[in-house]
Amino acid sequence: MPTDSNSPAAVAANQNEANQGRYLIPPFQRRRFCIQFTFMTILGWVGGGIASIALEKAIINNLPMMIAENAIAANTITKTISSIGFAVIFALAQAFVLRRYFSSGLWMLATSVGWLLANSVSTAWINYILSTASSINQGLSADAALFWGFLSTFSYILSGIWLGMCQWSVLRLYAAAAWRWNFIPSIAFVWISFLVWLLSLLPDVIPAFNQQLVLYIIGQFFTAMILGIVPAMGLCSLLRK
Repeated sequence: MPTDSNSPAAVAANQNEANQGRYLIPPFQRRRFCIQFTFMTILGWVGGGIASIALEKAIINNLPMMIAENAIAANTITKTISSIGFAVIFALAQAFVLRRYFSSGLWMLATSVGWLLANSVSTAWINYILSTASSINQGLSADAALFWGFLSTFSYILSGIWLGMCQWSVLRLYAAAAWRWNFIPSIAFVWISFLVWLLSLLPDVIPAFNQQLVLYIIGQFFTAMILGIVPAMGLCSLLRK
């Protein structure tokens, strides 16, 4: 017996289907998407980190003597190439999940460029702030150290906008009101900064044996997790154009 298309059940089913299609990530796929996106982000973070270290060693061992003798040039070249390698692998891991929803190639390009910009800007500002603080007074008071520390943290958080803008340039093609995405990476950076503060309290809890290694592993794991969870939730909230 055919179903009446005007029946309450049919109307509700059609409305539900329409609502599902409104979102960039359909609601019934959100849990699986968040798990996959977070897992691939962690995988990309670890894989990119290992690859960047391997690239640095390979480049240092194969630099021409003329460049190797110039410490500044050698360091700039190795850091730049290894950073590019990390950014591409990190972005590629996320793009692997996003390929079902929009152009993974554009996302990989935007995320790679955005990550390099954000990292470069934050590093430059933090180095400038720390050098300024050091030149003002070699023996900073506790309040002054707190102020300069807060300023460097704020610069790091603000640099996330560069990553957000690059990713927004892709998302605006597929999502409505995508301008909100500009601030998503900075939100993730806020949580990472909070994590760093929490880790600073752990040395009193963790035994001295391998303490630095344990803190480093914990910090890297949760940093990658935050960089996966926060954008995943942001993507789930976006509506299709």
